Amino acid sequence: MSKPHIRSSVFIFIISCYFAFALNITFWNFIYHHADWNSSSMIVAISILPIVIFTPLYLLFNLITFPPLAKPLIIVLLLLSAAADYMMKNLGVVIDSSMIRNMFETNTREALDLVTMPAILHIFLFAVVPAFFVAYVKIDYDTILKETKKRLLWCLMAILVSALVVPVSYKEYVSYGRNNKKIRYYMNTFNYIASSLRYYKLSHIAKHKFIILDDNPQMLKKNNSSPRVLIYMLGETARAENFSLYGYSRETNPYLQQQNVITFKNTTSCGTATTVSVPCMFSHQTRKKFKLNAAAYTQNLLDILQTAGYEIFWRDNDDGCKDVCNRVDNQKIQRGEGIPHCFKRYCYDEVLLEGLDQQIKDIKKDTVIVLHMMGSHGPTYYQRYPAEFDQFKPACNTADLKDCSRQQIINTYDNTILYTDYLLSSVIEILKKYPHLASAMLFVSDHGESLGENSIYLHGLPYAIAPNQQKQIPMILWLSERIKQDVAIDEKKLQENAAKKAYSHDNLFHSLLHLLSVKTSVAETDRAKLDIFL
Repeated sequence: MSKPHIRSSVFIFIISCYFAFALNITFWNFIYHHADWNSSSMIVAISILPIVIFTPLYLLFNLITFPPLAKPLIIVLLLLSAAADYMMKNLGVVIDSSMIRNMFETNTREALDLVTMPAILHIFLFAVVPAFFVAYVKIDYDTILKETKKRLLWCLMAILVSALVVPVSYKEYVSYGRNNKKIRYYMNTFNYIASSLRYYKLSHIAKHKFIILDDNPQMLKKNNSSPRVLIYMLGETARAENFSLYGYSRETNPYLQQQNVITFKNTTSCGTATTVSVPCMFSHQTRKKFKLNAAAYTQNLLDILQTAGYEIFWRDNDDGCKDVCNRVDNQKIQRGEGIPHCFKRYCYDEVLLEGLDQQIKDIKKDTVIVLHMMGSHGPTYYQRYPAEFDQFKPACNTADLKDCSRQQIINTYDNTILYTDYLLSSVIEILKKYPHLASAMLFVSDHGESLGENSIYLHGLPYAIAPNQQKQIPMILWLSERIKQDVAIDEKKLQENAAKKAYSHDNLFHSLLHLLSVKTSVAETDRAKLDIFL
């Protein structure tokens, strides 16, 4: 049986229509729910919009539909576009350069969490099935010269039609775009192509020499004073809204409630994804000035503390330090069956506390220990805590959040916060055992999380349009009596400021240098407004 034949011009038209409509469901759904259907001019604009979306795709497929690369390229685009549309439609994510960075920097374990049966079914129906058609059908091409002339003619006609109709609703498009900035991230196929090119430009084109900001930071504490010890609990995906210390109606902080902690009530993150927030919180730059690629080759807070004489240890139960710990002693938690607190691809964060008591007991010099938690990382929230912390029920015991009610998702997430609360209190209890140390425990989350508000899940939206749930984070500080005395901290004033003032990751660099008695010339002009202890 011979293969069915189709002329190249017809094939290009069909595949362009398919990408413009079947693989842009999220885009059209957004238009439907955010358009002013009472406005006649907007109705006209929407009626013209299919031409606006179809034309660039039509031009793209005219450019790439040549043997022998046409079929492989189109099949790859089918798979990528179907996966992107599923993620946008079901998890509320948007595709920008930050999301592309997250994709490239994720690992197999995180990726497998997103592989669910609905996702597989969606990609099969919208990508694999049409891919069989693309692979099986025989495309009939004319001679190169005739094919080129014909395509130029059809492309010019498509551009001409667009040029005639777009000006009719240009004002409506501009106004709609300004009021709905997310829309450009939902234009499937072009969203991830443009974002990938931007990611490549930012990440790979420029080569930089490592920048030393201060090669001689000064230790201000007396040599014979008690060792200064900071346990930096770097949280993952914890949002302030679900902490009872922040007014949440559920009791998710029963352990910290019994500790004398300072809760910074209004704190925002530097980004909405780990790849941005973690380097940013250790940078001397504020969020508005922070450049992610520059951070990778610039001295950070840990580098400066180590240069000043501190011993630095980084233990990681998440997915790496995002280049922050490259120049300090760091340890990646080994996972697997038989390792305490570990199972399959994951370990509960309790694994970070293994040996911590003995390590603190043996401390003889100034030390900073960063414990990078898995925290509340989704979508598999149910794998972030052991059974004894399954308090809020029923839980959502699947990675496919659409299979659970919103209340189930919240229940499971709250259990992760309850477990985090237990771990933070456990660290404080360990530090209390050694009153001769001038010790402190700081917990700061890298970013927050969306739990279905406005049908948005997880995190990683562009900062300008991200909801507060992805930016409002907990920052909790515990100080030993000795460090309060050594650093001359006015605890009452600090508590009052923590309850009233707004803080962010921007405050961490100068505040921690103050707490650890290290003086540097780096960003000295920012110190007075960013140091929380002043």
